[in-house]
This record gives sequence, structure tokens and C-alpha cells, in this order.
Amino acid sequence: MAIGFIGLGNMGFPMASRLAAAGHGVVTYDTRQEATERAKGFGALVASSPRDVADRTETVFASLPSLQASSHVAIGEDGVIGGSRIRLFVDLSTVGSQVAQRNHRHLMDRGIAALDAPVSGGVSGAQNGTLAIMVSGPRHQYDAVTALLTEIGRPIFVSEKPGGAQTMKLINNLMAAATLAATAEVVVMGAKAGLDPHVMIDVLNAGSGATHASRDKFPRAVLPRTFDYGFATGLMVKDVRLYLEEAKALGLPSQLAKATADMWELTLREEGAESDFTAIVKPLEKVAGVTVGEAAQ
Repeated sequence: MAIGFIGLGNMGFPMASRLAAAGHGVVTYDTRQEATERAKGFGALVASSPRDVADRTETVFASLPSLQASSHVAIGEDGVIGGSRIRLFVDLSTVGSQVAQRNHRHLMDRGIAALDAPVSGGVSGAQNGTLAIMVSGPRHQYDAVTALLTEIGRPIFVSEKPGGAQTMKLINNLMAAATLAATAEVVVMGAKAGLDPHVMIDVLNAGSGATHASRDKFPRAVLPRTFDYGFATGLMVKDVRLYLEEAKALGLPSQLAKATADMWELTLREEGAESDFTAIVKPLEKVAGVTVGEAAQ
């Protein structure tokens, strides 16, 4: 079965390679030639545009870094909407419910079904096929591609409402953003008070303060000072901003989300969009005059 895959970044490349390893022919497109050249290494064919991918395959996946890229690929000039063979577009990107709904409407007008299927689990999850995949859209279309989704992770059907999975992803990422920010803040405070950051993480993980940030992100990327977990600060800021927009549209309070957003906006300014999101600890360290993980060096 030939599958289209658009977007060969840190997440897209391993997902596309897993589909190829499962025996599917993969037709790829990325704006970066070096990415498509790498994809040839796992047997992918290279298309000249998103529309070309959609001319050559019935099911097209996309993993894209921004709202603008997702819209361009889905419904823009030379997008998949103009393809002659495509029947289903599966967007693995995080774009928010409004963009997902707009893409769905325009694609549906051309007889193309759409599923929004944002993923969670980071680069390691994409490499290992352990991503959580939140899916919304027509249930029968989900059933038709469940086997493909299972090759890259664990699909969970959220809603038949277009955009429902996007809302779920923003909820998930706000939780991830808040717990990483809170863990960074408290560990820096403890380090300033003279506690060993490694011991603090051990205590948190043994008690009620344990989170994914303390169990995984800090031991893997903060304490060893590698800051290479695999998710960019700019992407986390995008997701937090999208959460705030959706909460505002629903008329809901978001005090905690706003406080979380303040820390991420600070990290964006001081560390840059391309920094690893575990670098959120660095602005706090700068103010405190301490280095988390220094005790083990």
C-alpha cells in the first residue's frame, strides 16, 4: 500500500521510516532537500510538492511544525487538496481546533476526508513507535487507518467532531508545559537552598510530587546538562498560546495557564525558539545564581 508522508522533521522522519519498515511504499515531500535525500535511505520515493504526493497516493499523512505549514500543505496552492488520487488526509501536527476545522471543511468540499491526529511522546516515541495518537474525524475513516496508526504509536479515538483531537492535544501539552515549568522552578529553589538536585528528583519521584518531568525529562536532559530531549521551546510556546486562545474562545478562566505561559515566553526570549524545551530551567538558574545538576559534575 502506497502512503504519502509530508514533513520529515524530528518527528516526521522516524514516523515515515517506521511505515516504510512495516512494508508500505512511502511517497515523501519536505521543503528541505537534505531531508528527502535521507528518506531515500529507507526506500522512500520523493515527490515535488504536496499536490504531487496527493496525485500518487490515496492516504496522505503530514507532520508539520506550524499552523501556516499545515494550512499550506492541506488547502494551499499546490496543496493536497488539488491531488487527483487522495481520499484521506491525516494531519499529525498540532494546529488547534480552528485550523483543523477549516482544513476539514475545504477538503470535504473536494471529496477528501480528514482526520486530525496530533501525537504526544517526543522524538523517542516517534522512533520507538510508542506515540500517543489522538484522533478525531469520521469514525469509519479512523477504523480504516487504525492499522497504519498502530505502526507509529497507540491511536486513541477522541471524537467524531473535527478538531476534537486538537483540543485534547492542547490539554495534554498544557499539562506537560505546566509540570515541566513547575519542576524547574522548585528544583532551582531547592538548589538555591543548598539541596542536591539529584536527591530532590529522587524524592519527588518517590512521593506525590512525581510527574513526567521529574521521572523522565530531568534525569534525561536537565541533570546531565545535555538539553537534548527533542522538543523545541518554540513548539511548546506555540501549543501554550493555542491553549490560551481556545480557553478564551470558550469563555473559560486560565490563570494557571497564563502563569505557565509567562515562563515559556521568558524561555523563548532568553533561550530562543530552537532551544530544547528542557532549557526552561536556565532563566531560573540565571536569576538564582545556581546550576541544576552541578553537584554531580
